[in-house]
Amino acid sequence: QFQLVESGGGSVQPGGSLRLSCVASGFDLRRTFWGWLRQSPGKGQEVIATISTDGYPTYADSVRGRFAASQINGKNTLYLEMDNLKPEDSGMYYCAADRRLWLEGVPLDIREFKFWGPGTQVTVSS
Repeated sequence: QFQLVESGGGSVQPGGSLRLSCVASGFDLRRTFWGWLRQSPGKGQEVIATISTDGYPTYADSVRGRFAASQINGKNTLYLEMDNLKPEDSGMYYCAADRRLWLEGVPLDIREFKFWGPGTQVTVSS
């Protein structure tokens, strides 16, 4: 009933860029907030970006200034633009959501998210 599907992962050289997409279905966009999570070998799971119900993004220090999370207003697709990628950005990237209204400043806390997609792999290597 509630589904998230990521795409856009792949292999890229350090300094390169990728854009991840996430298509959501079943969610009421007026009462949902969003996140991008990353799981890297040896690092565990990290919430790298969140998007509030009204589109306000929040970023982890590890990606701020290089990544941009967005959602087209009123649309069920989210994006994660990733620039100046580093080898430590490698990992499985997940789109996540929760069915609550949250305006501005969604915390970078994995416990806030109940719905996850299957993930897409990003590998940064020369």
